[in-house]
Amino acid sequence: MLQRVATTGLGAAFLLISGNGLAAPCADLVPAPIYGLGGSATKPLFAKLASKLAAATPALNVVYQAPGACVGVNGLFGGTKITGTASHWDAAGTEIQCTLPDAGVDVDFASSGNSATSCPGVSAIPAGFGDFLGPVNAFTLIVPNASSQTSISSEAAYFVFGFGQQGQVAPWVDESQIYRRDANSAAQLFIALNTGVPAEKFKGIDTKTNSGTVTGVAQSAKPEAAIGLVSGEVADANRDKVRILAYQAPGQRCGFWPDSSATSYDKKSVRDGQYAIWAPLHFFSKVGVDKKPVNPDVAKWIGYFSGEVDAPAGVNVLEAEIKGGTIPRCAMNVWREADIGPISKYRPDKPCGCYFDSVATGKTSCTACTTNEQCSAASPVCRYGFCEAR
Repeated sequence: MLQRVATTGLGAAFLLISGNGLAAPCADLVPAPIYGLGGSATKPLFAKLASKLAAATPALNVVYQAPGACVGVNGLFGGTKITGTASHWDAAGTEIQCTLPDAGVDVDFASSGNSATSCPGVSAIPAGFGDFLGPVNAFTLIVPNASSQTSISSEAAYFVFGFGQQGQVAPWVDESQIYRRDANSAAQLFIALNTGVPAEKFKGIDTKTNSGTVTGVAQSAKPEAAIGLVSGEVADANRDKVRILAYQAPGQRCGFWPDSSATSYDKKSVRDGQYAIWAPLHFFSKVGVDKKPVNPDVAKWIGYFSGEVDAPAGVNVLEAEIKGGTIPRCAMNVWREADIGPISKYRPDKPCGCYFDSVATGKTSCTACTTNEQCSAASPVCRYGFCEAR
């Protein structure tokens, strides 16, 4: 008999266990799942969409293991089989652990907040693999809510994470209170790219996961000295425990939050290009001669994020992306072609900025509509329930 038991840790987590106390096999899922490997930052997003797809017609089950963004990239490209336990999500959105076969299973897709070539040991995407873009995510530096600190510059971050105590950037001089990841983490890679600290040289305590960083920072006995780095969606989901620092990138005269303020969720500074540390989510998979994923279920999963595949009835991908803490490309006003590359103006083919605001913040100044005739000349197109400029 299968039963659910609560486990300890950040937030609600559950194990699906059998009568012998072991998590049920992942292979028992019906329909058969696709297997992913990559960063832990995407788990809130995957939970939002995968739970809907598990209950959709036709259903799609996604099993995901999250040892790190670049572990996923190298694992897929190198043909590594994954073993141990992994996560999937039921129709209620509950994260459930399942066991992988002792012999392991092949990775069907990898997900990463950074491009493949930013990963250690990857100089190019191998032949036979494709890179597909999803929604945008910010990378952030966080402190406990009890800290008085509100901002940090790239120069200060360089000395904090590059030199620790010797960097002499008060109050972040206690290396036992500096929480980092490793060179396989997208969050650490992006902080490295923007500050100049080599990703493998960061000072501090390796927390292993984004949630581990949140726990370490939030529970610090020295809140004024504590600082960590995490993906933006994880920081947003834990604002009751940690606070995002405004970040002043090289060449900027002041710091910016990812949002228009410390308490907003509008992602305005990311969408307009003032906040510097962001990138689209990358999905990687084996592809055929048509450059599309060879596994049809992987093609659907990735296509939902890229917008190339229509979701099943009742599944709102944009809403899942926004509620998962990411920014759909259609809500962006700027774009970049490389990790921390130059930012340029961007005009989405089908803008969704009004819809983004309505979901992310609960309000928008845009006119609600059901047809184009209800819209003005300045915002003539009714899209996703609101009059958009084009």
